[in-house]
Amino acid sequence: MARKVPAVSAGAQRPLAILNARILDPASGLDARGALFGRDGVIDAVVAGSDPGAVGPDHEVIDAGGALLIPGLVDLRAKTGEPGFETRETLRSASEAAAAGGVTTFVVQPDTDPVIDEASVVDFIRRRARDSSLVNILPAGAATQGCLGERMAEIGLMAEAGCVYVTDADRPIMNSKVMRRVLAYAKGFGMLVAHRPADPWLSEGAAATSGEFAGRMGLPSAPPEAEKIMLERDLALVEMTGARLLADQVTTACALEALERGKTRGLPVFASTSINHLTFNEIDIGDYRTFLKFDPPVRGEDDRQAVIQALASGLIDVVVSAHAPAPPEDKRLPYAEAAPGAVGLQTLLPALLAFHHDGRIPLIDLIAAVTVRPADLLGLPCGRLARGAPADLVLCDLNAPLVVDPDALKSRSRNTPFDGRRLQGVVQRTLVAGRVVFSV
Repeated sequence: MARKVPAVSAGAQRPLAILNARILDPASGLDARGALFGRDGVIDAVVAGSDPGAVGPDHEVIDAGGALLIPGLVDLRAKTGEPGFETRETLRSASEAAAAGGVTTFVVQPDTDPVIDEASVVDFIRRRARDSSLVNILPAGAATQGCLGERMAEIGLMAEAGCVYVTDADRPIMNSKVMRRVLAYAKGFGMLVAHRPADPWLSEGAAATSGEFAGRMGLPSAPPEAEKIMLERDLALVEMTGARLLADQVTTACALEALERGKTRGLPVFASTSINHLTFNEIDIGDYRTFLKFDPPVRGEDDRQAVIQALASGLIDVVVSAHAPAPPEDKRLPYAEAAPGAVGLQTLLPALLAFHHDGRIPLIDLIAAVTVRPADLLGLPCGRLARGAPADLVLCDLNAPLVVDPDALKSRSRNTPFDGRRLQGVVQRTLVAGRVVFSV
């Protein structure tokens, strides 16, 4: 059953007509010039061809001028500072960054203060998002109390309150018995479990990936096999319980081999990777650029190429922004001590389009990885251009040049690894429930 996404705005609105667009809908495979009509916040019709039919005088008409029209992006992994660390990011500022990047729905991680590990905090996030956000913000619930990996959280009550999946965010659940209980209990509620595959005994304190580069830089590191070891354990537990698992940010070639074996056996396992790990490798760290410090850390070029190929083949299902705002005082430190993470809601789409412009991955497959696939994982009705679907839409000039300027980002934090990077693809308009929430 499809989950209902709460509307972010209310009130009377005119019928919508977007004309002269290149319509790309991965859910149906449509890629054609045409028009889209919306009414009361949902899509009324999608018309391929040069003749859109009758456009009434009451329509709000948007002439796309040949721009790309796609479903609004669905980002399964973003952090904000609210509640607890509002100086980093609020739900409102994150929603502004999302709207500017064409992200119309994102899932906020539970490692806030307080942790989203009970129904009352889930309800707080939903109410705050409803009252302050430009886009749809959905809460993920903690898999264990306090994200500490020791005692299972109130998964059933959080599911009833509206959390869309459970995860301990960046913290792997070390105790296999606890992880098995989480998977088994979540299955009873049809709840997806997302888990970071990282053996904590090998990866704790790591700032880089083991190898010649990390040794030369003098950085504490973890072997790529740390990711594979934990993923192999999780796959065994999925086989025991039958629960659905999202392997959260797979970034190494050896883990991809394990993932492929699990999928070949028919296990209900899915995988995400971040736009950062698709784009950067360890050499990009350069002179200890802390804006390139992520969790998991950047990998070698062979791993990066393997992840790109896995996305192209469909082995990796979803691309996430891994939006993780951090203020300057947390980033301008020695590399090993700096906070991991980068803002990414606003740069996700143009960075992803680089693989289309390079001819590496077909455009429709790239858009699927940030629209219909994540939406289907959560049972959401968005992520597609179909009659009755929410009119969450993005108009994008596919070929417009863009130089990323941190000062132009909407996030409260500006820790972007794309600082000064030249990209192609500019969001012109973002609509949520048929209303324009961003326009250049």
